[in-house]
Amino acid sequence: MHKHYKTDIAKIDAEIESLSKKYSSIHSREYIRQLFTTVIKLYLEEADEHDLYLANVTLKELRHIFRIFSPYRSVKKVDIFGSHRTPPDSQEYKMALEFAQKIVAKDFMVITGGGGGVMEAGNCGAGKEGFAIKIQLPLEMRPNPFVCKGEKLINVNYFFTRKLAFIKESDATVLFPGGFGTHDEGFEVLTLLQTGKTLPRPIVMVDTPKGKYWKGWLEFVHKHMLKNSYLTRNDDSLYRIVYSVDAAVEEVAGFYRTYHSIAYGKELTVIRLNSRINEKILNKFSKKYKDILADGGITPTGPLPFEVRNKLFLHLPRIGLPFDKKSYPRLIALIRDINKLTN
Repeated sequence: MHKHYKTDIAKIDAEIESLSKKYSSIHSREYIRQLFTTVIKLYLEEADEHDLYLANVTLKELRHIFRIFSPYRSVKKVDIFGSHRTPPDSQEYKMALEFAQKIVAKDFMVITGGGGGVMEAGNCGAGKEGFAIKIQLPLEMRPNPFVCKGEKLINVNYFFTRKLAFIKESDATVLFPGGFGTHDEGFEVLTLLQTGKTLPRPIVMVDTPKGKYWKGWLEFVHKHMLKNSYLTRNDDSLYRIVYSVDAAVEEVAGFYRTYHSIAYGKELTVIRLNSRINEKILNKFSKKYKDILADGGITPTGPLPFEVRNKLFLHLPRIGLPFDKKSYPRLIALIRDINKLTN
């Protein structure tokens, strides 16, 4: 945190300091102080009415989103994307509905955009375990009839706050065939995963058994992006294309079979596990993935200091690696190898 972030007006900074002490805990105080400082800086820098409106609505929407999802943070969630034009009698709709039913049975919750088509199927299959983050569009003024009314329906004004919520509050992304919006969400999460701006997660593209939608997408990716060196072959580890509901469920649930979660320290990256891995196997991983290790190998380790301070999953076993913090597709490949151990 930038503790020197101030207005540099002594009287104002003192008032902000007083307010932050009054309306914060010890651990949240610096964040609250900086939030107050940002608001006052908008005034001091004479932000115009439109800028203030944008900042105000954005912060209010994020606060509301955080509040709604907070009680469910311990439950893993899956984003389901796809066309709002997909008809109920189509194979894609039926597969999305079945996927939602089966992934909920695996103790996941579902998040959709609240519209029709694939989103409607997702909410129908998820039932009370489904959320919808809805944005007002001319083609989709009302949420689909299967959205849980009440607080699991979240209405927002901006796509960017909705997209942030989709990423922040979920643990997996599943894409059915769709239009610009589906690809927008897909490429967004692929980019964030490739650059390490979101935590590792499965990205699963689902097609019908004889479908060619994602096959055509993959041909484009390989022919125009990979061939021209806009991507590397390692980037293929970021996603999986499947042709059945059961395969999609396995890709999502299987990603968290042995792997639980991750924590990035200054020098050591810690992978939390659902079960221990013996050191002989870790030595093999150290050799296979030496290209992403800055110095040393992969070894059993304890929690990082901030994990202890915040009591984060302290009961789980861990492995530590000196990850170079740039080879994120290879990190995903390592996680996939870890999950194969219990197959």
